[in-house]
Amino acid sequence: MKKNLKVKILTAVIMLLVFIGAAIILNRPDPDDVLSSAQKRIFAFAKVTAILGDNASPDTWTEGRRIGAQELEVRILTGKHKGAVLETINYLNAYYNVDAKLGTRLIVRLDYNDTGELYVVSIPNYDRSSILVIALIAFAILMVLVGGKQGARALLGLLFTLLNLWYILIPLVLKGVSSILATILIAAYTSAGALLLLTGYTKKTFCALVGCVGGVIAAGIFAWIITILTPMNGFNMSEAEELVIRASESPLKISGLLVSGILLSALGALMDTSMSIVSALHEVYEQNPSISKKQIFRSGMNIGRDAMGTMANTLILAFVGSAFNLLILFQVYEYPMIQILNSDMMAIEILQGIAGSVGIIATTPLVSALCATIFRFKGNKILTR
Repeated sequence: MKKNLKVKILTAVIMLLVFIGAAIILNRPDPDDVLSSAQKRIFAFAKVTAILGDNASPDTWTEGRRIGAQELEVRILTGKHKGAVLETINYLNAYYNVDAKLGTRLIVRLDYNDTGELYVVSIPNYDRSSILVIALIAFAILMVLVGGKQGARALLGLLFTLLNLWYILIPLVLKGVSSILATILIAAYTSAGALLLLTGYTKKTFCALVGCVGGVIAAGIFAWIITILTPMNGFNMSEAEELVIRASESPLKISGLLVSGILLSALGALMDTSMSIVSALHEVYEQNPSISKKQIFRSGMNIGRDAMGTMANTLILAFVGSAFNLLILFQVYEYPMIQILNSDMMAIEILQGIAGSVGIIATTPLVSALCATIFRFKGNKILTR
């Protein structure tokens, strides 16, 4: 038991050191870099201290949203201009509608006029950070209260995954590394970290990890083949124009980003499916250690078929939900089905749902076969339970 604990601690320390080292190297600032226009902008939290004028009124076309302009007095709450009181005009329309009241907390963009005086350029949004932080804390508390130690480990695994995506995967892609290869490697690395935190260094972890990575690779191969046959790639995405501008100044390769996004979208579902099958099979084996490999495999396939249907629905409905507004517009303008099915946006949404489902389908037999082989393997005493 002590040896197993030492292995867990050593593995966690190594993975953490690898993350820190990679993050430092990949995010090290280049002394020759010039600040982008976005980096030069000054944003700050502000609070409305007075409403000096308001000609906005409800508009029936926008379901009662107020349209017009407000003359506001705001106090800057953060940054080097903290405490400054400024006046500004807040324009309200159907799409950019930050309707302020006395005491409302806002995000303001600041700049200097020709005489060097500070002024508010615009009010891009409400200050939602405090509510979002409270929501995250509530989520974490509920995870720990309901899940106990497992819930806390799951939170750490989620945090580990998100940090790796932001500080390692994205910098790698921006430096010109193949986005598909980088995504598969990071998926394997983060899955290992998340599963080790969740279940420790066990046979269950190994089976779930290999099954998850195998499913990611299967989904990636399927999506890659479809993108070649259709043809479809990162240039079909809605953000392609901005990415092309960025790619012209960096080694960023756009063509593989579509498949990478599909793999990331499917990763959580694949990890969940893989661990669900492994945990169920492990329980079956614990209750009947004399069970044969064939029976374990058959049980895994039966469990996987149930998980397969629900997870496929989850993935496809998630992508349908993200394209819900687009589907409504298709109905409103009565687009012919031939145009709907062949549009870039709809083709991408369909591919995302199907590729993730293919990954789940591939995970089921892979995990079942692994469990049938490894659960009955007695040679390695470190891999327990």
